[in-house]
Amino acid sequence: MLDEAVRLFGESGYRGASTRELAARCGLSHAGLLHHVGSKQALLLAVLEHRDAQDAQDAALTARTGRDRLHALVEVVRRNASRPGIVELFTVLSAEATAADHPARAFFAERYQRLVEQLGAAFTDCAHPDPVSAARRLVAVVDGLQVQWLLDPEGVDMPAQVLAHLDAELARVPQVAATGGRPQPRPAAVPAPGAPT
Repeated sequence: MLDEAVRLFGESGYRGASTRELAARCGLSHAGLLHHVGSKQALLLAVLEHRDAQDAQDAALTARTGRDRLHALVEVVRRNASRPGIVELFTVLSAEATAADHPARAFFAERYQRLVEQLGAAFTDCAHPDPVSAARRLVAVVDGLQVQWLLDPEGVDMPAQVLAHLDAELARVPQVAATGGRPQPRPAAVPAPGAPT
């Protein structure tokens, strides 16, 4: 049922998606669907959690570390570019969830905290000088690009922009480019001729 709900929200967005249509797609009565999910809002939260879990699994995000994990995020962004309804749903809800009484507030707060921790660990693996700040900037770039892409899907290449941002962040660690994310030990200083050894 959740896979079908992801497809429906992806096609129609949250406002356009109907629980009656979802029930029909799943071969359930409307009352039967509501018995299982409780409400459209509850279904929505389940869909968002399911989408995150599916993205993490498909991109093997939790199995990757360092630079590899950061670049796996680009694949998730590329995938999102094929499902505007889900991106719109996420973008609208994340903004609405800033209200103190919104039912999705806890979900988004926990999600952002988890993302910053995971991406911060990846930047740490790359020896980034400020990994937590780099993680927050990356999340902000991805979210901001989603809004711009929804407004101008032909003019905004989300994956390319995220990749460019990542390259700029990792360029702050000179040894990353040459070593794949592991800092190299500094060579021992060579004493000047005539200096005491």
